[in-house]
Amino acid sequence: MKVLVFCCLAFISPSSIFAAPQRGDQALNRVQIKEAERRLGELGYWTGAVDGQFDPGSESALIAFQKWEGRTINGKLTLAELEAIRSSSSPKAREVGYPHVEVDLDHQVLLIVNEQGDVKVLPVSTGSNATYMDHGQESIAYTPRGRFLVYDKTFGWENGDLGSVYYANYITGGVAIHGFRTVPTKPASHGCIRIPMFAARKVSKLLTLGTIVLVFDNVTFVSGKSWAENPKLKEAALVNGGARDYLYVRERN
Repeated sequence: MKVLVFCCLAFISPSSIFAAPQRGDQALNRVQIKEAERRLGELGYWTGAVDGQFDPGSESALIAFQKWEGRTINGKLTLAELEAIRSSSSPKAREVGYPHVEVDLDHQVLLIVNEQGDVKVLPVSTGSNATYMDHGQESIAYTPRGRFLVYDKTFGWENGDLGSVYYANYITGGVAIHGFRTVPTKPASHGCIRIPMFAARKVSKLLTLGTIVLVFDNVTFVSGKSWAENPKLKEAALVNGGARDYLYVRERN
């Protein structure tokens, strides 16, 4: 009997013991997924349908949450993530009092902000800062920081040498907020601000011509309040943004 017990124990390896799922890593059922979706939506994260199906909208909202909260960014909805979602508060915009968009490069998220300060949050992927070749010249994949306006838009797919973009909202030269087939969790674009495909059309409707867009990291924030308070300043900036000699080749993604 002792030999039999020893043999049975011998076949239970340490790795199999440690491989057992921990409580916080367990997959969620549909009711729990729906709760997570609802709560993420209440916090301001753009979830898509709240239906208990962990679809691209649900994953996008979770990734934005993980980015904002400084959690491991893996897009996996576990019990540990649900508990964190339950106890978290809404992301806060850098400025309130006027409708605008904020692109937080450090957190790699985009916030659509209304006049009351309520937000709709999406994950983004911005310029990787890597070098690449563009029309035979070496360029840097850089997303410019500063205060911009949506000065031009395209609808549906727009094709370029560096790839196709979906519902592009141009803010400066060839740099746009647009849908893209892949939105990595880290900076990976040629300079544009990639957003998830499922939200691109609705974002395009919200970002009308003249929408103020603030792009910043932890040292480069520029306020947009002067434009919001003075329509003439905003109009002049919009004209300048759309000037022919100001534009870059619009073939970045």
